[in-house]
Amino acid sequence: MSFPTAPGAMSTAWLAGKLGQDAEALRGFTVSKVGTGQMCDSFRLTLDWAGEVDAPATVVAKCPSHDEASRTIAKITGTYVKEVSWYRELAGSSGVAAPVCHHAEIADDDVDFVLILSDLAPARQGDQLAGLGLAGLVPCIDAAAGLHALLWNDPKLDALPWLARDNGDVIRAMFPQLYAGFRERYATRLEPEALDLGAGIIERLDAYLTRQTAARTIVHGDLRIDNILFAPDGNRCWLVDWQTLGRGSGATDLAYLVGTSIADPFERAAADRPAFDHWIAALRQRGIDPDPEALWIDYRVGALSGYFMAVFASMSVERTERGDEMFAVMAERPARQALALGSLDLL
Repeated sequence: MSFPTAPGAMSTAWLAGKLGQDAEALRGFTVSKVGTGQMCDSFRLTLDWAGEVDAPATVVAKCPSHDEASRTIAKITGTYVKEVSWYRELAGSSGVAAPVCHHAEIADDDVDFVLILSDLAPARQGDQLAGLGLAGLVPCIDAAAGLHALLWNDPKLDALPWLARDNGDVIRAMFPQLYAGFRERYATRLEPEALDLGAGIIERLDAYLTRQTAARTIVHGDLRIDNILFAPDGNRCWLVDWQTLGRGSGATDLAYLVGTSIADPFERAAADRPAFDHWIAALRQRGIDPDPEALWIDYRVGALSGYFMAVFASMSVERTERGDEMFAVMAERPARQALALGSLDLL
C-alpha cells in the first residue's frame, strides 16, 4: 500500500497533489473529527495554503474505521469497495446530490482506503434520534429520485461488479445469529411487537432476500437522515455514506427514509403515501415512467429494510451509547411502519 489511510499519515505534498496543487503550495493542515458514522472515520482538514491557490480551504478525509469489528464487516460485505467505486465511477457525472470527490483510493485488501471529499459546511448532518417530518424530508425524496433515475432498469446494473456483489449467503448465515443478540440487547427497550418482527423476518428470510421487485435500480441502502447533509435553510441536501450501495427497488430506499425518520407513528402513517407520490412525481420529472401500484407493494415490503439494517448493523459495528439508542430507534420506527403496512404478509 502506497497511500495514507489516516490524516496523521498524510504529508502536505501528498495532499496538495491530490488537490491539484504543487507539493510546496500547502504549508500545513489541522484535523478535527466530524460525523457520527461507526463504519468509517471522517475528519475535516483545514488547509493552510502558501498563497492564492484555486483550491478549497477545507476538505473531508474519509478513512477506515479505527474499530476492528467495523473493518472486518466492511471487508466481508465490500462496504469500502462500494463507496470508493461510487466516487470513482459514477458520482462525478451522475448529477446526484453528493459531495465532490477529489481523490479515491483503495488497497487490494478491500479495507485500507482514503477519500478526499468536498467539505459541504455549513451544511449539517441530520439527527436520527430527533427525527424529521415529511416537510423536512421533501428535498431528501427529490435527491433519492435523482439517484434512482440514474440506472432505472439499466443493464449497467449487472455490469458493475462492485454493485452486483451479492451478500445474500453472508446475510442468511449471519442475520439469525445477530437477531438473537439484538433481541437480548434491546429486550427492555423495544416493545414485544417490535422484537417479534425480527423472528417473522427470519421465517421469511429467503423470500425477503430473493423477492423480485417491480423495477431495479441503484439504491443507497442506508438512506436515513444521519447519512444526509442539510443546507442551513433545509431546502437543499446532499446524500453521503455510500457504503451500502446495491441493486433493488428505489421504493425500498424511500420506505427506509420515511420509516426511520418520522418519530410519531400516526404522523408517519399519514406521510407514507404522500411521500411515495412525491417520489413518483420526481421520477417522472426525470424521464422515468414508473408503475405506481407495483412500486407501492415494493414500498410496503421495503418498510422491513430499516429494521433489518438496525439488527445487522447494531451487532456488527463498534458499540457506543449514542449508537445503542440510534439502532433502537432505527428498529422501533420501521417496525411500527412494517406492522401498519402488513409488510410480512406480502412475502
